[in-house]
Amino acid sequence: MKTHLAEDFSQRSRDEHSICALSPVPNWLVIADRVLGLIVSVPAALLVLAEIVLLFSGVVARFLLHQPIVWSDELAGILFLWLAMTGAATALHRGSHMRMTAIVNRAGSERTRIWDTVALVASMLFLGMIAAPAYAYVQQQWMIVTPVLELNDGWRVAAIIYGIACMLLMCVVKLLAFGRKPALIGIALSTVIVFSLLSVGPVLQSLGNFNLPIFFVGVVGFTVLSGMPIAFSFGLAVFSYLSLSTSMPLEIVVSRMDEGMSQMLLLAVPMFIFLGLLIEMTGMARAMINFLASLLGHVRGGLSYVLIGAMYLISGISGSKAADMAAIAPILFPEMKARGENPGELVALLSATGAQTETVPPSIVLITIGSVTGVSISALFTGGLLPGLVLALVLCALVWWRTRDVKPVSGTRANKAAIFKALVIALPALALPVVIRFAVVEGVATATEVSTVGIVYSLIAGVLIYRRFDLKRVGPMLVETAALSGAILIIIGTATAMAWALTQSGFSHSLALFMEHLPGGAIGFMAVSVVMFVLLGSVLEGIPAIVLFGPLLFPIARDVGIPEVQYAMVVILSMGLGLFSPPFGVGYYGACAVSKIHPDEGLRPIVGYMVALFFGIIVIAMVPWISTGFLKST
Repeated sequence: MKTHLAEDFSQRSRDEHSICALSPVPNWLVIADRVLGLIVSVPAALLVLAEIVLLFSGVVARFLLHQPIVWSDELAGILFLWLAMTGAATALHRGSHMRMTAIVNRAGSERTRIWDTVALVASMLFLGMIAAPAYAYVQQQWMIVTPVLELNDGWRVAAIIYGIACMLLMCVVKLLAFGRKPALIGIALSTVIVFSLLSVGPVLQSLGNFNLPIFFVGVVGFTVLSGMPIAFSFGLAVFSYLSLSTSMPLEIVVSRMDEGMSQMLLLAVPMFIFLGLLIEMTGMARAMINFLASLLGHVRGGLSYVLIGAMYLISGISGSKAADMAAIAPILFPEMKARGENPGELVALLSATGAQTETVPPSIVLITIGSVTGVSISALFTGGLLPGLVLALVLCALVWWRTRDVKPVSGTRANKAAIFKALVIALPALALPVVIRFAVVEGVATATEVSTVGIVYSLIAGVLIYRRFDLKRVGPMLVETAALSGAILIIIGTATAMAWALTQSGFSHSLALFMEHLPGGAIGFMAVSVVMFVLLGSVLEGIPAIVLFGPLLFPIARDVGIPEVQYAMVVILSMGLGLFSPPFGVGYYGACAVSKIHPDEGLRPIVGYMVALFFGIIVIAMVPWISTGFLKST
């Protein structure tokens, strides 16, 4: 999500979680922290590179040489779990796991340090609880042999043990670096909570499904609000629920996590993240933005229109909101500020465009929703274009209204020659979304492989056309890709385990009955879904909410007559609205971090944009053709 999901990835976040920021720290702890970082980040980067080479080789062998590599998918699947776990460990080391820190950060520096310690101890508790079941799961899988390469499947799932061990050691190092007082208070608070739960264990076992709000609302709510990584919060709640109130073997949870993280469709996540970073590095993003600026930069609010259009185009390439905003804000915002734009207005519009473009393919959220609900990803890619455009027009209308009385800007109108020159320069970059879509539609590559076609295209364009390719940046880009991917994938894993636990408890059946018998039929179901997913998006973010509730609600939508693609668009956009809405939406704070604008400045301007998006979502919910019209002609 993503990770579209990791909107709060910022240097500030990394610095806060680096032990080097916790002075004074003994040198041996600093060295241990760096060594742990190297033993996960280097393999993670190499695994990303290996997957790119492996997937693209499969495309070449099948499409050009007509000799498919029969073992490529199997090897890619083995490496993928290792990438997910080493990436998750890298994300923990960099402090870039998805977290909800809006409340904790208001507690003051000393109390924030204590809450950080509580979150860290709770993370250690989850990692410690999962270690033994993970080892037992590896032993079970050791008896299974892969069909083509004939390798023990234990080699694949051993990645879970490796990742857990590395993350547990990282937590220990960070806990030692926090200092005696915060560490003792954090450990004491966590110990009290754990022993309180253990002491009421017999009572919990007699409560039946009343345990669900205790663990999946109480435990999840407390740990998320305390700043614990969302993935670990989900995992801790599931393990606590099963161990304290049921007699189910805990190895099942590890197997469900493996199932959630190992879906081959999700291999597109790291591939598209790397593609987003690559187009920024090669200058393709700047070329597209410069062309749009030459068209509209001279009119009232012209660069705001450019921002909306640029986010639409860039989202269609990168699939990562963090990469989208990082590619656009540093290029456009200095010029917009120079023309007198209000910084709060800028960050509000950037957040709104982040929510607006959630359905623009190839979105990571689209890939995720297709993988967990069974809806065709090709249909989602096709159906996602027009809803994003409708919301773009809604935002453009609001920009026009807000700037209608603004004096003409000082920017000069570009002449036809300048516009034509910018177009010629931008054409190779503008062609990238076309290349990606052509490769999928014509069967050149699958939804998982097509990102590597875009990567190779961008690499060639960057080297031969734009003459911008910094080899020194490739390593950090690979590490960033692995960290962001790992943060997303481990959320999917623990959310899959939570969804399984909810299903086994009978909650899914109760929810299905409640939603199915809502008054108003399809209209009532759609209205409740919009409100529910706005709230879920602000708390859980898109990917975990989809994994938890998508498999439960999509069959109901189908039964009441709502097209699955339309429902997917409404769900995704509703969650995007929640994700980018303050005070809880972490996407908003990610936009503030990328644009280097204080969150308080955008609180008032963003209200109008969020209201406009809400009305746009209602239109999309009321008019199925917006989401399904192009499907009939494909």
